[in-house]
Amino acid sequence: MNTVNDEFDEEAHDGEEFDVDLLEEELRRAASILDPVPAQLREMAVAAYALHDLDARIAELTFDSVVDAIPVRGAVDAPRMLTFRAGEVTVDVEVTGQELLGQVLPPQQALIEVLTGPQTAAPLVTDDMGRFTGDAPPVGPFALRLRAGGDVVVTEWLRV
Repeated sequence: MNTVNDEFDEEAHDGEEFDVDLLEEELRRAASILDPVPAQLREMAVAAYALHDLDARIAELTFDSVVDAIPVRGAVDAPRMLTFRAGEVTVDVEVTGQELLGQVLPPQQALIEVLTGPQTAAPLVTDDMGRFTGDAPPVGPFALRLRAGGDVVVTEWLRV
């Protein structure tokens, strides 16, 4: 039975062997020239990989107000509420247009780093109740790295 692909192969190549690997390589080269990965995106990807702590526990996103909450009628610029969990540690985060607020539970002294790519902002320090505040909300993809005692917890990356 002749298929469209068989007909294409017969007509286009007249007995020549067709090299799929060579075609794939040529298509990759063309894509890299015509639609290259933006340098900033490549840098962010490399930085995200380089910043990965092998011994860090990954905090799973367990609540996101965009997905899990019922919107309030008439609310404009409502803050985004996020909850991350890694074992016994919970990190609640509120992102507004002006700041980043959060709390580590159980309350403990910790350093919080806002990861946004190659540059990390100055670490945020929790108070005795585990609360922290950052002046500027993250723009673009971000993750949080929590260092408390000897533990390191890193949240999932997301975009606000």
